[in-house]
Amino acid sequence: MNFWNNKNTNRRAVVAGKFYPGDRDSLMSQLSELFEQAVKNLNEKKNLQAIITPHAGYVFSGKVAASAFNQIPENSNYKRIFVIASSHQFRFNGASVYTEGNYQTPLGELEVDTGLAKKLTETSPVFQKNNEAHLYEHSLEVQLPFLQFVLKNNFKLVPIILGTNRPEDCEQIARTLTPWFTPENFFVISTDFSHYPEYENAKKYDRLTADAICKNKSEVLLKTLEQNKLANIENLATSLCGWTSVLTLLYLTENKKYTYNEVDYQNSGDTIIYGDKDSVVGYWGIAVYNENSVFQITEQEKEKILEKARNSITNYLKTGVKGEIDKTNSGGMLNEITGVFVSIYIKDELRGCIGGFAQEKTLNEMVQEMAVSAARDRRFDNIGPDDLENMELEISVLSPLKEIKSEEEIELGRHGIYIRNGLNTGTFLPQVAVKTGWDVNEFLGRCSRDKAGLSWDGWKTAELFTYEAVIFRGV
Repeated sequence: MNFWNNKNTNRRAVVAGKFYPGDRDSLMSQLSELFEQAVKNLNEKKNLQAIITPHAGYVFSGKVAASAFNQIPENSNYKRIFVIASSHQFRFNGASVYTEGNYQTPLGELEVDTGLAKKLTETSPVFQKNNEAHLYEHSLEVQLPFLQFVLKNNFKLVPIILGTNRPEDCEQIARTLTPWFTPENFFVISTDFSHYPEYENAKKYDRLTADAICKNKSEVLLKTLEQNKLANIENLATSLCGWTSVLTLLYLTENKKYTYNEVDYQNSGDTIIYGDKDSVVGYWGIAVYNENSVFQITEQEKEKILEKARNSITNYLKTGVKGEIDKTNSGGMLNEITGVFVSIYIKDELRGCIGGFAQEKTLNEMVQEMAVSAARDRRFDNIGPDDLENMELEISVLSPLKEIKSEEEIELGRHGIYIRNGLNTGTFLPQVAVKTGWDVNEFLGRCSRDKAGLSWDGWKTAELFTYEAVIFRGV
C-alpha cells in the first residue's frame, strides 16, 4: 500500500476505517453523535490555550475526546494548530515535524505549515525531518477529524511526533516552541492514560495522574508516574502512554499563569459494546487556560475593528484626505482606551506598520488614525487605490505598558517590548520574536539599536516595559 500521495508527499490517513470511519459521511455522522454526548464548554469566557485528549478508537475514547475539543470556543480563529503526539512505533532523539506536504483525512486535506516546520528543523537540533515517524502513527492522525469538525480547515497544522523518552529533550522541545505558544495558536496534546489494569485500579491511578498534571509542575508529574510504576499494580503497563507530550506541555506552562481544568473521564470499560472491565485503558480530557490575557475581543468586535481600519485606508487612498473619525454606537472594546498597531500587507508583503500606546484616545479613534498613518508609512513604497483588492490588515490591540526590572521577565511570543531613554524610544510587537526566531538578547538588542536609536546594549540602562497584544488579521 502506498501511504504517500502519488502527486506529492502528503501523509495519507492510515487508520481511517480502523480507529474511526473511513468515509466522509459515516465519519461526520459519528462525530455529530459524539459531540451531542460531549461535555459542553465549561469556561467560555476563559482563554483556552491547549487541550489534552485521548487517541484510542472513537468507540472507546471518542466521547472524551469530543468533550475536550468541545471546550474550543465557537467561531475560534487560530492561525496554527500544533498537534503533539508521542510515537508508538519508533524511538529517536527529539521530535519529528512533518515538512514535506499536508495531512489527509476522509474530511479533506489539512494544510501543514511547512515553512514553520522547516524552520524548526533548521534552527533547533531537537527537531528533525523524519517522515517515517509519521507514517503509521495513529495518535496524531485521530485528532485531526475532531479539529476539522470544530474548526473546519481554517488553520495551518504543525504535526509533531516525539520519539524521545528523555525529560531533558522534552524541556528543549518546549523551549523551542515557546515563541509560538501564544493566543493566536492552539496546542493539542495526544495521550491515553492507564493501560490494561482492571477497571477500579484504572480509575484510581488515572485520578492520581490527572491530579499531578493539573498541578502544572513537571517534577510532580514525573514523581507521580514513578510512584504509579512502583505500586506494582497488576497489568499496569503505563499510567500515561503519551507522557513525553504532556511533559512538554508542562514545560511550556509551569511557573506561568496557566490553569488545568478536568473536563471528562472514562475508560474502555465504560464502553457499552466492548466494555471489558478486567483490562482497560483510561482516557482524560483536560483543558488548559491562559490566565495572562488582560482583555478579550469578540469575533464581532474584531470584524468591526478591521472594517473601521479598512474604511479609513480606502477613503484616504481615494481622496488623499484623512477623513473624520467614524463614531461608534457600540459598547465593548471599541470604547476602551487602549493602544493599537495597524500593519498593511499587499500580497503578503509588509507595506506599512504604525501604531501607538494608550493615552487618552479610545480604540475606535486609535485604529482609524493608525490605519491612515500606516497607509502613508514612508519606510515603504506608496500604496495606491489599485492595491486595495490585494490588501490584508493585521491589527494588534495592546495592553497597558508594564515596567520590568529584568529581561528574564520577558516571555517571547507573549510580550512586546518598549524601551525608553529620555526622548529615545522603540518597540517591537510580540509577533516580531515569533517571525524572526530571535532570542531575548537579540530581541532587546535590535530594538535598542534599530528602533530606539541607542547602542545594542542601550536597553540595559533604559526604562524597559512589556505589553501584550491581541493579534488578528482580515481583508
